[in-house]
Amino acid sequence: MLRRSGGKVAQPGGVRPEMGAGMVISALLPGAVMHQVDSMSPQERRASVSLALVFAFRMLGLFMVLPVLATWGQQLQGATPFLIGMAIGAYGLTQAFLQIPFGMLSDRVGRKPVIVFGLLLFAAGGLVAAGADSITQVIAGRVLQGAGAIAAAVMALVADSTREQHRTKAMAMIGMSIGLAFAVAMVAGPVVARVAGLSGVFLSTSALALVGIVLVILAVPTPRHTQPHRDAGVVRGALWPALANGQLLRLNYGIACLHAILMATFLAIPLALQQQAGLAKEEHWWVYLAALLLSFFGMVPFIIYAERQRQMKRVMLGAVAVLALVQPLFWLSQHSLPWLVAAIILFFVGFNLLEATLPSLLSKIAPAGGKGTAMGVYSTSQFAGAALGGMFGGWLFAQFGLSGVFVGCALLALSWLVIGGTMREPPYVTSYRLALSPACLDDAALATRLQAVAGVTEVVIVAEEAAAYLKVDAKILDREALNRVAAPV
Repeated sequence: MLRRSGGKVAQPGGVRPEMGAGMVISALLPGAVMHQVDSMSPQERRASVSLALVFAFRMLGLFMVLPVLATWGQQLQGATPFLIGMAIGAYGLTQAFLQIPFGMLSDRVGRKPVIVFGLLLFAAGGLVAAGADSITQVIAGRVLQGAGAIAAAVMALVADSTREQHRTKAMAMIGMSIGLAFAVAMVAGPVVARVAGLSGVFLSTSALALVGIVLVILAVPTPRHTQPHRDAGVVRGALWPALANGQLLRLNYGIACLHAILMATFLAIPLALQQQAGLAKEEHWWVYLAALLLSFFGMVPFIIYAERQRQMKRVMLGAVAVLALVQPLFWLSQHSLPWLVAAIILFFVGFNLLEATLPSLLSKIAPAGGKGTAMGVYSTSQFAGAALGGMFGGWLFAQFGLSGVFVGCALLALSWLVIGGTMREPPYVTSYRLALSPACLDDAALATRLQAVAGVTEVVIVAEEAAAYLKVDAKILDREALNRVAAPV
């Protein structure tokens, strides 16, 4: 497919980092010749590591509340299952609405000021929740935490601070930091709550945000200039095509379901461990630690199989089936701690596998030059799902108890299984961006010649950025031919 494109680019809307790795394309040479580069510069490494830490501290603060709010929150004035569920997912409401506007604001006032402002909002939300004596005050604090929607500005700063050939590595560092933050939070939340109560957990989230601010000011380098990047930013003109793409809509529905199930399940699991299996809430940390460690080793073979054998759809549907089947297991094993722990391990295998594979699927399906926009819509769907999932789980628990939550989550997973089953097998392609010299831009036949290279499936020339966006099949790509075509004449 050949296209020339124009239009302004807004910076990423909560873009989720792609966990894969592949070839690298140099944007340093005038003709954007593809070649291998040894390593990041010290400045790029410093930017990547420090921004990964900033992201990790913020996500750690968000996730620490997840395993403790259902049990410790019952002591709050006015607490009901529905309001506790709302408190669990409330951050998603403001996160979903503000992530893209914050990214666009960072285009105007700078990345660092927006990131610092967002972290201050997050810290303030933690303080509001820490001082709360009612569930409504905790909800207000969580809403304020979500208003600190810095993901867009952080990813924009990553794009500004790294060259094309190293951007995948930087994104992978952030992706790993998110996964590590989630794992640490599942253990740290119950440990901190045991020592300092629920208020101590929220105070910890504020402290983590302040550490992030220090890192942004002192450790994160300030880039010399900003540059649009359609694989990391939202293109206004690409929003409607992204919303109208049936394949992408299926993935957006999937990520919304996944995080709705996560929030609803974590309203029920802590209560099942405490009330049904007889495990004191202060001891829940070891369950999550064991489950996360074992689930990590359980999912790795499936990720390798999905990529090497090109069976992404099969693996995704299998993981969704696990989420659907584990919910009845939660219901049946409520009174047996060993079986309940086994069910939690299976849940995390399915959840972590989907967290790793869904962004990769989206990257394969998104059109050339439209990955950033598709990722922005996907991320908005994720946060909206989290907000709705907390309320959905709280309502189900209030009406039908723990069993109602598990049945509701199973039905939600089954709906995803039906909708996901109608997806086409994704094309096994990767997105690349080639910086183009003026001579290349003047070549009217450049797009046709790029499309003719073996392994290139789609080409978009963006004259305003002096760049070409490609989708390529790395297994059959003729790199030498691509180098020759892209070289300046």
